[in-house]
Amino acid sequence: MKIVLATDHAGFELKNHVKDFLIKSGYQVEDFGAYEYNATDDYPDFILPAAHVVASSPKIFGIIFGGSGQGEAMAANRVKGVRAAVYYDGPMRIIKYSRQHNDANILSLGARFISKEKAIKVIELWLKTPFEGERHLQRIKKLDK
Repeated sequence: MKIVLATDHAGFELKNHVKDFLIKSGYQVEDFGAYEYNATDDYPDFILPAAHVVASSPKIFGIIFGGSGQGEAMAANRVKGVRAAVYYDGPMRIIKYSRQHNDANILSLGARFISKEKAIKVIELWLKTPFEGERHLQRIKKLDK
């Protein structure tokens, strides 16, 4: 499975931690940056190219990072075919529902609100949770019109 990563300065450290974990776990990873910490960078510069890659294939997933993950998800969701879900801590069932009911293909993590350890647990759950399809599929089709 291919996973694309992208962040601005606020998620830079967490992205690199997650990247190391994913590579060690055998995933194919493509990193869209940021490649160095720059407090004045802008998340759309990294998130939008990654979102376009995710939208190009149902076999590609994305994990994006920001301070809260909100703006990053908003940017990603402007790309047709992307369904980005935000998580910055809280019940783990949020992660399951994002995949089961919404077929989320991008996970946006709020790096200022989640530990590295929790981020890894969240990502593991998100990647192994399948989309249920059935009644949820009609909703996805409406989004993609």
